[in-house]
Amino acid sequence: MENNFENKIEFKDRIVYFYNQYKKLVFLSIVFIIILLIILTFYSFRNEKRNNSISEKYIQAGLYLSAGQNDKSKKIYEEILKTNNSFYSTLSLNDILEKELEKDENKIVEYFNIVSKLQKNNEQKDILKLKKALYLIKISKKKEAEKLIKELINSNSKFKDLAKQILPN
Repeated sequence: MENNFENKIEFKDRIVYFYNQYKKLVFLSIVFIIILLIILTFYSFRNEKRNNSISEKYIQAGLYLSAGQNDKSKKIYEEILKTNNSFYSTLSLNDILEKELEKDENKIVEYFNIVSKLQKNNEQKDILKLKKALYLIKISKKKEAEKLIKELINSNSKFKDLAKQILPN
């Protein structure tokens, strides 16, 4: 029992000694940790606010689309594409394609490129490649589409079988 008590006193003495020896280092470490927490909290708050703003824009674009104001809707979807938000950029591209809001084929291919750079997951990248290939087939750019489909077939993609069915023999 006395040995345990002596160890506690010894431990306390070591902590006090360490603190006295390195007061500045301990103080700076604590200040650094507090500043880091403040920065992380600010960054998290800013990202949440930004995501809320983008989601509101996406909803607004959908409302304009429902009201038949396709130009306003397209403009907002294009803004969302340029925000580099992976989720809403993908949804915006899908809406632009589905509702045929953009007639310029080069712009749509550019949108595909923007969205593909944002994808972190290989499965999402593969889905986007497949959609882009189907779009390229639709606009009669079969060689580019074939190249994308071959990439899917040669990769370990879940869409390998589907890509084989699309590729003309």
